[in-house]
Parts: sequence; C-alpha cells; structure tokens
Amino acid sequence: IDLKECEKLCLKNCSCTAYANLDIREGGHGCLLWFGDLIDIIEFSEGGQDLYIRLATSDLNHIRSKGKLNEKLKAVIIAISVIIASGMTILALLLYVQKIMLRNTGEHGKEDLELPVFDFATIATATNNFSSNNILGQGGFGPVYKGTLIEGQEIAVKRLSKNSGQGLEEFKNEVTLISKLQHRNLVKLFGCCIRKDEKMLVYEYMPNKNQTRSKLLDWRMRMHIVDGIARGVLYLHHDSRLKIIHRDLKASNILLDHNMNPKISDFGLARKFGVNQTQAKTKRVVGTYGYMSPEYALDGLFSMKSDVFSFGVLVLEILSGKKNRGFSHPEHDHNLLGHAWKLWMEKRPLELIDPAIGDSYDATEGLRCINVALLCVQQCPPDRPNMSLVLVMLCGDSVLPQPKQPGFFIERNLPMADSISVKNEISSMYRSITSLEPR
Repeated sequence: IDLKECEKLCLKNCSCTAYANLDIREGGHGCLLWFGDLIDIIEFSEGGQDLYIRLATSDLNHIRSKGKLNEKLKAVIIAISVIIASGMTILALLLYVQKIMLRNTGEHGKEDLELPVFDFATIATATNNFSSNNILGQGGFGPVYKGTLIEGQEIAVKRLSKNSGQGLEEFKNEVTLISKLQHRNLVKLFGCCIRKDEKMLVYEYMPNKNQTRSKLLDWRMRMHIVDGIARGVLYLHHDSRLKIIHRDLKASNILLDHNMNPKISDFGLARKFGVNQTQAKTKRVVGTYGYMSPEYALDGLFSMKSDVFSFGVLVLEILSGKKNRGFSHPEHDHNLLGHAWKLWMEKRPLELIDPAIGDSYDATEGLRCINVALLCVQQCPPDRPNMSLVLVMLCGDSVLPQPKQPGFFIERNLPMADSISVKNEISSMYRSITSLEPR
C-alpha cells in the first residue's frame, strides 16, 4: 500500500485522526493509522518521517486564515520599513542640499563666529536704509556707511558689494582673524550681519577717517601716528595669539579716532602664519601698488618683512604729506621712495618733511624717523629690521645703521651708499644736527 491509498483508508473512517507510511524505505510503503488521541509517537532529534494529521474543516480554515494574516503583517512591515528608509534617504538629501545652499549664501558660519551677529533690519535702520548720504568711502570690499544704533553708538558698516574684488573668502577671513585680535591700535569689530547675499561688517566709527597725510597734522601728532602704527603691526607680528601678516598696510587702512589714535583696519587680505613660519608664496598677488614690497609684487613672496616695507612707505608719506605712488618732482622721475633716497644721499634728508609743519619739529627726531623708514624699504628683505627693532630705533637714541638702496624707487642711475665717504658724511650730519638740536 502506498501513501495515497493510506490517505483514502483514513478518510473513509471517521475515527481516523492521522496516518503515515509503515516503512519509509525505498520511497515508503505500508500504512499506519491512528484512531482517537495521538499516542505512541516518537519525536526524533534527527531524521524521522512525516505524519499526516486529519483536521476538521473549521480548524483548517482557522490555520489558513492565520497564515494569510501573518503574510499580510509581514508585507505591512516590509512596506513600512521601505517607506522609513526612503524617507530617511530623502531627508538626508534635503539636509545636504540645504547645507550647500547655506554655504553659498554665507549663512552656515553664524554659529562659528566669535562675535555678535546683527539683524539686517537693525543695520538698515542705523544707516538710514543705506542712504548715499551716509557713505563714508568705497574700498575693495564695497561701500562703507556711517550708522547710529538705537542706543546712540556710532558705527561704520562695510557692505560687501556684488561687484567687489573681494568676496566671501575675504569676508570670512576678516571676521575670523580680527575677532581674535584686541589692541588699541587695531580697529574694533563690533560684529557682522549675514542675510543671503548680504554680508556686512560692523566696526567702531573713526571720526577722523584716514587723514594720515593731512596738512593739518603737526609734528607731535605725526610722530604719535607713526608710533601707534608701529605698535599695531608689532602686535600682529609678535604679540597676538595669532601671527598675522596684514599684506595691505596703506594710508587708507589707517583710521584715526576722536583722539587721533591710529587704528589699523581691513584684514580681508591678511594671512595667519604658523609659529615657525617665516614666509609664504602665492600666485594671487593682492594689495596696493606703491606699498607692496618688491619680492611680493614680483614673486608672490610675503612675510613680516613685506609688512615692514609697507610700514616704511607709510612713514615717509606721513612725514612728507605726499603719496608714494603718483609723486612728482620737477628735478627727477623718482617716486617718493626715490626722492627720499636722493635727499638722503645728498645729505639733505630733512627737506623731505612736509613744509606745512614749518620749523616746529625736532630735527634729530626727524632724521632718525627718515633713517628708520629707509631701513624698512630696503630692496632685500633680510636687510629690513623687524618691527621690534623698528620700535626700539624710533624710541631710542642709539646709532642707526645706514640704509641701503630702496626697492621700487623708479630710477635708472641712483648712487649707491656703499662708500665709506657717504657713511662718514651721514654720520657727520647726525653729529651736526645733534649739536644744534640737543635732545
């Protein structure tokens, strides 16, 4: 008897509850039937044979419906899992896109700024809705507006122009650098304002602006300005927690407060140096011609000595009341550096000093200041002093070294100060001035 015939025998008997092959070898044969309760059944851990149990129709329907329910539940779980996974993927994509958009608009850096963030409406109100009457000037960053906050605080607002030569990187650079700097000769940054394409920096207002070459400045005031600039640059190079090369020291970036204290501004082009770093090179030369050192303008090399060169140009401009670039003289084609060098070599350097001052200046101090300025603008960077030494030389009374030929003097045949005769003549000039104007 095979298994099919055994099934028929069980179905013909109402008392039959289960059936199975009597012998499972060789495909199975024989028939074993159970009546009533299922007894005499052995459960094998391995092997064994199939047992076919007879069930009532109602029990069978219940098992089938339960199986269908489990299948539906399984399908629902799978569907929910797919939906959740898809939702998380879409959410991650949206967050990534939002991050990219915020990066493009500049919003993403607000939480990283170490300074207050002003509301756009506050700045608009303070500047009379960016009225043209409030414009103080125009720089590489964009227009600068004067503003007054509700509490009466005067501010200067630099608004990034869409056509600006400086962009988001310069904006971020200025914010991150100057927010970490604190010195009486650096302009104070109150905060910034970022809204989509709008990027603004909010500074303390400097009522005397950039009047370092003003004819109204007397000798004491000019020396005060030179000293303040020197101390500000020294702080950037040596005394701050960062080592900063400004790269754009010029007259328009030196602002004067109510008390005519000079403050260095505009750090958009500044670069941070490592502790042991002495110079860097760039393919993108930025700055202002007339103040840039030769090695930076020609080869893209910048260092602390690049700032020293710019400082030397500033000092000569402050003493003379003239601009280096665009300087003209009926006797030669030099710029201001060349003119100062020519006067130095001809032993008449004090003729460089602004005639508007008259005779109300200390000749020894004037000669020392011109000497230091010429040392700062020497052609070779190693020949230039660092800012620590510059301050010592400006404030001291020690004998100063003789300067070598300046860089960018624009002249074909300038005399060289290598000869002993020239050095002796300059030394005698110091002695004669000292005897006439004792300190």
